[in-house]
Formats: sequence, structure tokens, C-alpha cells
Amino acid sequence: MNYILTEKIRIGISACNFGAKFRYNRAGWDRVEALGRQKDDYIFTPVCPEVLAGLGVPRPPVKLSGGNGDDVWAGTAKIKNRLGRDVTEAVKAASLSSMEALHRAGVDAFLFMEGSPTCGVYRTTLKDKRLGKPPGVFGALLLKERIFLIPAVDLESPWKWWDHTRRLHAFIWLKNIAITSKKDIYEAWHVLKFICQEIDRPLSDNVGQSLASLPAKMGTLEIESWRTRVLQLLRRPSTLKRIQSVMFKHYAHYRKTFGLKETEAHAPSEFLGKAAFVEELMKLERKAAEQGYLFLGRPIAYKPARP
Repeated sequence: MNYILTEKIRIGISACNFGAKFRYNRAGWDRVEALGRQKDDYIFTPVCPEVLAGLGVPRPPVKLSGGNGDDVWAGTAKIKNRLGRDVTEAVKAASLSSMEALHRAGVDAFLFMEGSPTCGVYRTTLKDKRLGKPPGVFGALLLKERIFLIPAVDLESPWKWWDHTRRLHAFIWLKNIAITSKKDIYEAWHVLKFICQEIDRPLSDNVGQSLASLPAKMGTLEIESWRTRVLQLLRRPSTLKRIQSVMFKHYAHYRKTFGLKETEAHAPSEFLGKAAFVEELMKLERKAAEQGYLFLGRPIAYKPARP
């Protein structure tokens, strides 16, 4: 198996986070700019279901009524604007069209506007940071796809972006590799188990223990069921505390393996600021790569060719 991604990753994004002033109040942010040169490593496809629904800019804000986005698709809830106008069918049609655009673009990830009753996934209101009624109408579709999901605001946090990208790379790798046997599953799990254990140790241990009960000859259903289970696990964010703890252990193992002095490989210490912590992690990854060593914090490398 190859553990390096070389093609540029295609990412969908809520258009209001890609510089388009598409929010109901003509607001918008270019959060991709926070990536600096890294933004050239990706191909973006911006979509806005609310604008595509013909609601206009500016427009009365919309909200979910009678349930969440899943309920809207089930026909038991509505999405209405502040004036009480029912815009359910327009938003549903636009959400489906937006998803079709993402399929045509071949995206593997989506940067969503959290807090939106349309694009929100885990929160559908910005008021007092309450959850609202998640997921949103478009968010409900995103959750059903094999698409890696990232809150767009996390692009502005160095450590959160670092966590998202390493899980994204592992997600895309697992999503696309050929798995035809139990041996392939064992090999894939050997590569991914350390990052999965960091994300959620009990859930990861359960996945690992379940390998023994898999049939010797596996069909597509069993293989894809296992793959989906691990993909869902990789979608879950880690925490800064877990990352700091596990990365320091990987660092100690790396230094011991190569007999390096501390001046040659600085520890990603919890006492560093968040940006400095991530900077040391990235230096350590690069140094490990030069040595041909798999730094377990990022098991799948991403090295796209830049123009």
C-alpha cells in the first residue's frame, strides 16, 4: 500500500467562507486566506444552497421549524424565513443541486458554515452559541456522504487545522484504497490504529477487537461496513490535550529510535503556545520523513505537486 497522497485534494466550502458576501446580511469571510501558501495545495468548490434557492442577498434569515434537517427531508419539519414564509421546497431543491455540484467536482471534504440552519452540521444557530436543531437541511445531506467535514472557522486555528488535515489525509486514503481481503483490512488498520486510538480509545479498541470476528473470506458488504466504521471514527476531532500527550510520546520514541539529541528534534511541549506547538510538530514530521520514519501523528503524508 502507498501511504502518500499526491493529487490535490478537492474541498467543497460554504461560499460565505470563501469570500462571497452571501450571508443573509451581506456578510462573508475569506477564511481560506488563513492557510497562506497551503491553500494552493487544494481545489475548492464553493456552494450556497440559500442563494441557489433564490432567496437573494440580503434576505430575511431562515430557521428550522418543527424539527431538524433530517425531519425536513422526512417531510415532518419546515424551513421558514423571519417573515413566516415557507421556503422548504426551494432550499431542499437547492441543497440537492449543491450536492450534485460537489459530486461532479469529486470533493472528498467540505468546509461548512457551522450555526447555519442550512449548512450547519452540529449546530444550526449562532444565537448564544446554542445548538439549535442540528443538522441543517444541507448538513443532513453532508452527513450521509463519505465526505470529511470541517467547520470553516477552524481554518483560523493552527492546531485544529493540523488535526483536521491529518485525519482528512487518513480518511481519503482509507476511502480510496482497494480492500479485497481480511489481510488488506489488517494492514490498513495497522497504519491507522494509532491515530484512531488517540481520537477515541474505547471506540478504537472495539474496532480492533472486532477484526478477529471478521470472516476469513469477506464480501463487499463486510468490507464496506468495516471501512465506513473507521471513516466515521476519523471524522471525529481530537482534543488539544490528547494531541499534546500522544505527540510527546511519539516524539520520545522518535528520538530514541534515531539517537537524536534534544537540540536536533525539539519536543512538541504542552507548555508551548498553540501555534508554536504545531510548528514543532510539523518540523518533527519533516525530519521524520527525511529519515524514512513514519511519524504516527500523521500516518498518511500529503505531497501534492505545486504549479
